[in-house]
Amino acid sequence: MRVLVVLPSATPSDRAPPSLGSRASVEKNLRLLNTQSDSQSADILYGPGIQFQLAPNQDPVVQMILEVSDEDIGWLVIERIGRTLKWKFVDLNTGNELAFPSN
Repeated sequence: MRVLVVLPSATPSDRAPPSLGSRASVEKNLRLLNTQSDSQSADILYGPGIQFQLAPNQDPVVQMILEVSDEDIGWLVIERIGRTLKWKFVDLNTGNELAFPSN
């Protein structure tokens, strides 16, 4: 199973540290991309071939862990999420960064 860290693509500014957004907006955006929790206020969001782990009670969300459970399906979902939400992904094993430019 591959494990990635999800980070915002934006560079940090002096005024505000970078974040993926508020917890509510992250959950809403992922729900629109077929990824959501299986219960109210859970810290794990499930999608096709993937699951996101959010830090408990973290708001705004500054990073998440992403586990890829099905490589065939998961990478298509990750690419769509990366392009739509402008997030980047860092592989914990290799340190390689994946960023998908929007079309």
